[in-house]
Amino acid sequence: MISEAKISAVGIWFFCLNTKRHLYLMRNDKKYNGQWALPGGKIETDESLMEAIERECAEEMGYMPEYIKIIPVEKFTADGNYFSYHTFFCLVQDEFVPDLNHEHIGYAWINSGTIPTPLHPGFWNTLKADDIHDKIDTLTAIYTSQCDTN
Repeated sequence: MISEAKISAVGIWFFCLNTKRHLYLMRNDKKYNGQWALPGGKIETDESLMEAIERECAEEMGYMPEYIKIIPVEKFTADGNYFSYHTFFCLVQDEFVPDLNHEHIGYAWINSGTIPTPLHPGFWNTLKADDIHDKIDTLTAIYTSQCDTN
């Protein structure tokens, strides 16, 4: 197992360099129905983080899109080490259309700096952290400037 936590999960936050927009998926479940979230889910036994990301994207969006870079931005661990969640930031050149499964009822590419509501509470906690904002701002600035000069 990838972590010592009893349950470990991954989430991936896509950012399109051409449009400067982030991808959000709208949940379709009893607990978080209608809330915006990231593609992702539970890491299976003996699965690496990348394997979990690729599998979850394939399950929830139909495929893992071509990407420029995937960068870890946070690992949240709940009290008692019961649950851990790995958030990754993924740079893509172009927006894509996900082929959603039953776990989601919609998707949107939303301008950077705009937070859709209602937002999944776990992701909201991630976005409230100043160090995460600083990391995302730095990454997008670096890769956007590289894209603009190419």
